[in-house]
Amino acid sequence: MNEKIFTLPVTEQISPYISQRQLEELPVVVVSHPKVRAAVALQGAHLLAWQPAGDKPVIWLSNNTPFKKGSAIRGGVPICWPWFGPVAQPSHGFARNQTWNLTAHDEDDSGVILTFTLKDNEQTRKLWPHAFTLIARFKLGEECEIELESHGDYQATAALHTYFQIGDIEQVSVAGLGEPYLDKVAGGAEARQTGDLAFIGQTDRVYTKPDAFSLIKDPALQRTIEVHHHHMSDVIAWNPGVELSCSMADMANDGYKTMVCVETGRVSKPLVAAGEQPARLAVTFRSRKSA
Repeated sequence: MNEKIFTLPVTEQISPYISQRQLEELPVVVVSHPKVRAAVALQGAHLLAWQPAGDKPVIWLSNNTPFKKGSAIRGGVPICWPWFGPVAQPSHGFARNQTWNLTAHDEDDSGVILTFTLKDNEQTRKLWPHAFTLIARFKLGEECEIELESHGDYQATAALHTYFQIGDIEQVSVAGLGEPYLDKVAGGAEARQTGDLAFIGQTDRVYTKPDAFSLIKDPALQRTIEVHHHHMSDVIAWNPGVELSCSMADMANDGYKTMVCVETGRVSKPLVAAGEQPARLAVTFRSRKSA
């Protein structure tokens, strides 16, 4: 799926390194730069791909997801806002199903910066009665930085729900998650972890005292992905496992084997936006080769 995005015909050349293309029903901003390839769908300001030069794709995207207006995309980096999880409809909030505007872009020898904006509208006010301006900035180069800035007067839960491409779920482990977590597979029971997280079956955990960064250790692809969390209260780790993967129409039956979600979140402590003080949630990731 990654490769397909970069071979789509260009509908508009925005700048030397930035173009707009059409992926089924969705317009996509595509970055083709000597240091990096990346793509962001206007629906949801949804990062679909990020691949530094000389590396394999770092972001996982389902081969079975539909790219349809109003349908959530399976994979990439969904922006979950202004709520996380199935606490209201649509699940994980409406930001990922709304069409954002590309409001600024910049590029230099090191990469590209894209800025997308979403404001409240008639549709969002029916779901959530608040005025807001959401700004998502993507700094795309040898590292990937995503910052979500929310303006207005309200509280919101949120997550940058990143799907990472891995070689084999049975070999991968994640460090830096901290000990206490809520086990959503066990109905939200409190639990503690020692050492790195290994994935055995369906995993859905909200770590409430995580370190400032997580390490996804991937011996199959011989790399470690660093995930640096900014302004977060929680880190969520998710893999559907075989049964759930088989039951999901937008994921291949074996899709769970090559992805893991390590999400930068504000779940236990909501974001608070007030007056001139916007709320922020951000993540930086980089991939480095390991033996």
